[in-house]
Amino acid sequence: MRRKTLKNQSFLFALALFSCFYSFLWAKSDKSALNRTPKNIIIMISDGCGYNHVDAASLYQYGQTGIQPYERFPIKCGMTTYPATRSYDPFKAWTDFNNVKTNWTDSAAAGTAISCGVKTYNGAIGLGPDKKPLGHMIDHCEDLGKSTGLVTSVQISHATPAAFAAHSKERKYYEKIAKQMIFESSVDVIMGCGHPLYDEDGKKRKKVSGKDYDYIGGKSTFKALKAGTAGGDADSDGINDPWKLIETRDEFQKLSSGETPKRLLGLVQIKETLQQKRSGDDKAAPYIVPLIKTVPTLVEMTNGALNILDNDKDGFFLMIEGGAVDWAGHDNQSGRMIEEQIDFNKTVEAVIKWIENNGSWDETLLIVTSDHECGYLTGPNSGQKTTGPVWNPLKNNGKNNMPGIEWHSDEHTNSLVPFYAKGQGARLFKEFMTKHDIIKGPYIDNTDIAKVIFRLLAE
Repeated sequence: MRRKTLKNQSFLFALALFSCFYSFLWAKSDKSALNRTPKNIIIMISDGCGYNHVDAASLYQYGQTGIQPYERFPIKCGMTTYPATRSYDPFKAWTDFNNVKTNWTDSAAAGTAISCGVKTYNGAIGLGPDKKPLGHMIDHCEDLGKSTGLVTSVQISHATPAAFAAHSKERKYYEKIAKQMIFESSVDVIMGCGHPLYDEDGKKRKKVSGKDYDYIGGKSTFKALKAGTAGGDADSDGINDPWKLIETRDEFQKLSSGETPKRLLGLVQIKETLQQKRSGDDKAAPYIVPLIKTVPTLVEMTNGALNILDNDKDGFFLMIEGGAVDWAGHDNQSGRMIEEQIDFNKTVEAVIKWIENNGSWDETLLIVTSDHECGYLTGPNSGQKTTGPVWNPLKNNGKNNMPGIEWHSDEHTNSLVPFYAKGQGARLFKEFMTKHDIIKGPYIDNTDIAKVIFRLLAE
């Protein structure tokens, strides 16, 4: 019995030793796997979206909150958005209702922070506070042989897409920015609005001025795009790589399958936004004013972009912006804000479907976030009261009914915005969750997005 017991003890000891050794190797390999460079990186930005924008759209879509697919991602926290020389104080933000109306960022500075990892001044595109050019994450992806793309529901040269591919002291230099993106960048796919020949309802204009061509780089650039000659040397082989121009919804829809061009610029036949600027009662409930049928949805644009970019064996980088959530926030358009956020939500669903059907979470990093909050959206009867600040919840009026909401600004705020991540490398964001908000919990800074991605790209 004694010998048998010793033998069993020796066996158990050897098994425990092997188990510890195996666990060490597994942990080491698992950490390496979690931190390795993602083949594909997708960043989705709902411009102007705060926590309550997500909830308002969810209440209309489903009659409940907390069930958007990105809200179930393993990494979720708050994110600060303030520009250079400003800050966020989590105590003051929740003891003074008006505190977050100050120190807010614009989309140019926020986009630059996300793309380049550096805080800068409002209005800056790809420049630091010293007005010197910064390196975009797209540049790093291109250096690794990855294809890159930018998709937006507003003008292609507007602040957010511009902040990923251009450099400018002022965001409103649209013609200059568009020329950089078209002739100087190495981006493979650009899709968005800003068509010089169409109005906000997707109808041809009777009169077209020179300024109408600014968003697309001027009249000469537009002519070169139409002729198929616009575009610089994107792959550094000494030969220019012209853009394939598409404009109609049918062309966008056909991109989701089959053969695709090497380089594509999709210019939607509309002036500024896909739907938010359309005529009709702009204060109506969602979808009361019929949507424009001649323009693609953000989902259709995204599916086309993915079908082009996934041809690259080295993977790709794609930024997708739901840009008009911000525009509706500025105008306090409750119905149209919900329309825009739902369009963004459906696009997230389409991206998740693509990842699960065509790639995998082991090789793709998906980030869903915002660049800032716009409109200071709350539930009814909120505000600074004699007894102190009050933030009432949104009122749930059931699925397909307008929830009870209230706007407190027509500008951006310095509020925390939601951040979600899933896939290869997503757990690295936990290392940056070092600050704590008394209401929203742990949070990161918008510059941390670039810091994590730069670190992953260097693996």
